[in-house]
Amino acid sequence: MLHPFKLIRRWWQAKTDPVAVDEPVHNDAPSPVFIEPVHNDAPSHVFTEPEQHDATPIESPAAALTYDDRRRQETSRFAGELDINNLPAIFHYWSNKYLRPELEAFGYKHPEHFFETEFAKIVEASPGRISRFASLGSGNGDAEVRIAQGLLARGLSEFCIDCLELTPEMNVRTMELALQSGVAAQIRAVAVDLNDWKPEYPYAAVMANQSLHHMVELERIFDTVGRALTSDGRFLVSDMIGRNGHQRWPEALEIVRVFWSELPEHYRQNLQLNRDEPEFLDWDCSSEGFEGIRSQDILALLCKLFHFELFLPFANVVDPFIDRSFGHHFDAEAEWDRDFIDRVHARDEQELRAGNIKPAHLIAVLTKEPTPVRRWRPGFSPETSIRH
Repeated sequence: MLHPFKLIRRWWQAKTDPVAVDEPVHNDAPSPVFIEPVHNDAPSHVFTEPEQHDATPIESPAAALTYDDRRRQETSRFAGELDINNLPAIFHYWSNKYLRPELEAFGYKHPEHFFETEFAKIVEASPGRISRFASLGSGNGDAEVRIAQGLLARGLSEFCIDCLELTPEMNVRTMELALQSGVAAQIRAVAVDLNDWKPEYPYAAVMANQSLHHMVELERIFDTVGRALTSDGRFLVSDMIGRNGHQRWPEALEIVRVFWSELPEHYRQNLQLNRDEPEFLDWDCSSEGFEGIRSQDILALLCKLFHFELFLPFANVVDPFIDRSFGHHFDAEAEWDRDFIDRVHARDEQELRAGNIKPAHLIAVLTKEPTPVRRWRPGFSPETSIRH
């Protein structure tokens, strides 16, 4: 059962790892945050036609699976999965060196701190009443429990996080962990298929932490999120927006295979599929359950149905080299391995900034109505980051 690209659900754990980051972030460096005023007379959503690529459609045997087949695969897979955050050391090297500074420029230390910080703003702005939040596809609830602990450490207790999860065993683990962690009063596990979710309450914020790429009925779910949010509510997203099944689009796959040819032979063994890949085979993860089932539709739908207050996109080509299928082959303290990842990242950034490839990940704050400002990385906007 495969889920190789869960790259940022908990990358921040490496902040206590022995893997060091060589280059510090200098305070006098140009800020990567671009703030654009939104003029009232501008159209709500501007779509920029991207360059054309000769992309072949995905042909996958997964198309023959029924929804019930996928649901059984998904619940069976996650029922016994106690650790969904086991990432290679080389991933932590890359994320601390390159991704963390991007987040810190926006005021966040790591993805969970992003959710915690946005929740804290809402709780602080609503003294004397309970701020209710929802988490879509919360899994074992470990992220939500840590976020609740972070809010309590800030002296904020007037909140509740509804953890919405399909897999019964994960809901049980969520409440057990909440009780053990002293946040049972702030955490509620709700067993629900999000494709049929009918919210019980209005929410001040809804979070999606690496869960949207598991969802089939994205249009229905996004519509439900919009109706569930209060008028000034926030939709907080950290997710994957690359090609369905977490495959590479042809223009990115070509670059991956160039770097692939440099790898030592034993680095090319797929540890999850237990097979050798002399040439990178680009596995379609959507062949099981709901993994990456509609990843490539997420960003376009968010642009259509919501307004971006914050947009932080990143990474594409580097993914296969730092994921769980191949990343464990790398020694995060070895010079060749670190240099290789540095070069892949540099090429990734070069192609992303040129618009030749599109980002496969995003962190974002979305609203129901236009906001006074929009923040994003220079050279990137939500609309121009769509891979049509």
